[in-house]
Amino acid sequence: MRICLILIVLAASLQSAGAQHLPPDFVYLRDIDPSIAQDMRYAGANNFTGHPLPGYGAAECVLRRDAALALKRVQASLAEKHLSLKVYDCYRPQRAVNAMAHWAAAREDDKTKRFYPTLDKRTLFAGWIAQRSMHSAGTAADLTVIPAASSNAPFDPAARYGPCSGAAAQRAPDNSLDMGTGFDCFDSKSFTRSPDLSAAERERRAMLLAAMGRHGFKNYFREWWHFSFSGGAEPLTYDAPIPPR
Repeated sequence: MRICLILIVLAASLQSAGAQHLPPDFVYLRDIDPSIAQDMRYAGANNFTGHPLPGYGAAECVLRRDAALALKRVQASLAEKHLSLKVYDCYRPQRAVNAMAHWAAAREDDKTKRFYPTLDKRTLFAGWIAQRSMHSAGTAADLTVIPAASSNAPFDPAARYGPCSGAAAQRAPDNSLDMGTGFDCFDSKSFTRSPDLSAAERERRAMLLAAMGRHGFKNYFREWWHFSFSGGAEPLTYDAPIPPR
């Protein structure tokens, strides 16, 4: 009886430990390049749902190793200009995507309307949010560029920030170079080549596009911040949660 009990406890311990493992060949970006800033929006309240999403057990960027190494090369090229990458989202468990769909189908409460100022949130899965995302394969990252060694002002969940497509000073705090909109801004101004940009905003987006493109990343035309790594093995999607590092 005692041996059986020991085996049961051992099996439960192994199952618990296994649940903390990353998908095969996934890494923490911090272990590959700690100089890349991280502002993991879906692990907190500063996102279009207003809540942390399931599966984000840690505010850490996790990527497939080859994609993380490619980001390291992008970072090295930006460092020459005293700039740095900042990631908003990397690997996204499928359960988080499912939670996004559940939120989009729920009744509007206007609490996060600043992310989609002119749209009905029920339309966001028609072109903006994918039911199956390369984020869930660990080969996509949402990111921006910041001045090297800069810091971000704290996000206040009780504050009433302006729309994501408005002036940078009125948006939620972000130390990103001004790309014309905030991250996760569901607005045509977020289209990478939107005509509704200043010359400086177009130049910054072109700089980011070129830096990422030189190292194997392709941009999604509706979102200036979204890039997928196009090299390596065929991507497989996962639902494993992100464990603490």
